[in-house]
Amino acid sequence: MPGRPAFELPTAGPDPLPWDTALAAVLGYARGRRPLRYRSPIEREGRWVQVPAFGFERFDRRPVPAGPLGDDDVLVAEGLHGRLDPDGWAAVRRALDDVQPAADAAVAHAAGRPFWELPDDELSVLGEPGTLGAALRGLGEPPGPQDRYVVAALHHRRPELVPLVTRTTWLPALPHLREGDSGVAAVVHRELRANAAAFGALEDEVGRLLGHPLTRLRLHDLLLWLVTTLRLPAAVALGRATDEWQHSPATALPA
Repeated sequence: MPGRPAFELPTAGPDPLPWDTALAAVLGYARGRRPLRYRSPIEREGRWVQVPAFGFERFDRRPVPAGPLGDDDVLVAEGLHGRLDPDGWAAVRRALDDVQPAADAAVAHAAGRPFWELPDDELSVLGEPGTLGAALRGLGEPPGPQDRYVVAALHHRRPELVPLVTRTTWLPALPHLREGDSGVAAVVHRELRANAAAFGALEDEVGRLLGHPLTRLRLHDLLLWLVTTLRLPAAVALGRATDEWQHSPATALPA
């Protein structure tokens, strides 16, 4: 698309990701629906219903809980990763209590700066201790089954500061680590900085079309997740069928 730079994301593959493909994928993630056969206990026969295909409504659009990390944050994380059994729920809840001081310290240390505007030293072992990169690494690398819920809760609280990394997106970032990196957050930071214009344009257009902002940090995670889980073609097809796509000036030209 003229005037819209493609995304150069080595974590997602060797080929550039066209800007309009990325926009369609995000719209498909947010608006896409899939059929589900539903039958309540009081019905003799079921019926087909359309349900959200992805986690936008269950996670990204959920309001940010007030106060310290708590029960509501676990529920938000379940909206993205699925229900926990009682033992898992209790473990995540305890973990949120444990990380509260570190999360508060990281926010204070960032001093209002979003992740992509932090200096490189914040994601380097050369700047440790006390860097944001060290704090993020302490959340778990690789992220375990319960760590991903903790990270999701923290990202939902601070979507401009905490990368939403799961094992699925952590693995493709590993080969791109450089000497001195504090963890895979440094890889995410480099890709956001290298694609600042593309992510800035996507961030603006997504916020305008959806009426709900998604930070470029969340958009990076989302695009990487769609690519690595082979969901990108489905999300793009769903996105190009949305009203937002059909009426967006940014998509006036053929893809």
